[in-house]
Amino acid sequence: MIKYKRVLLKLSGESLMGEQKYGIDPRMLSHYASQIKELTEMGVQVAVVIGGGNIFRGLQAAQSGIERVQGDYMGMMATVINGMALQSALESIGVYTRLISAIEMKQIAEPYIRRRAIRHLEKGRVVIFSSGIGSPYFTTDSAAALRANEINADVILKGTRVDGIYSADPEKNPDATKFDKLTFAKVISLGLSVMDMTAFTLCRENNLPIIVFDISHNENLARIVKGEAVGTLVEG
Repeated sequence: MIKYKRVLLKLSGESLMGEQKYGIDPRMLSHYASQIKELTEMGVQVAVVIGGGNIFRGLQAAQSGIERVQGDYMGMMATVINGMALQSALESIGVYTRLISAIEMKQIAEPYIRRRAIRHLEKGRVVIFSSGIGSPYFTTDSAAALRANEINADVILKGTRVDGIYSADPEKNPDATKFDKLTFAKVISLGLSVMDMTAFTLCRENNLPIIVFDISHNENLARIVKGEAVGTLVEG
């Protein structure tokens, strides 16, 4: 039995680096592609939003003397590069995909049209959303929340390096406590970092669940869509 039939998978660009300092690690690309393929074989409709932090982060552009808006657009271009890489990796193992960009670049990606994106999902194609929402000052978390709501996804699956939400950074504080389930109100009251506030508020207002989990384990995605308790669930 499948609990979540249509999911939006949020991946960070940094996670594509693997053990490298920048760029794309082919092993991580293959890892993501194989997990996504497993979901499609289960009959799950999969949309993906991937960041671009492994190539360029708009928020850090000011340190280089680049204007914030210009830097944000450069970050959007980085997400397109990652989207193209993921598309290639998926198609190399027989998964049909569509790369969709919020900024028009018709030679390499489709423009974002909500009904067309939903139709691709219904046909079993993996939809990769790139370029964020096409506007500066918004993160890929915001893009994930917006697109998930627009396509009527059942849940946002946020793949990270840790196995859920903790009371503090578990990589820095060994005494941090892991939460199995949280409400949106509890996350705010405790001051926990799940997604940026714009994205989080959008999910809260539309009652869209978020599951934060460790993407590095091969079976986690499949277990989640089956309804097993993996990572931390935020809802209600």
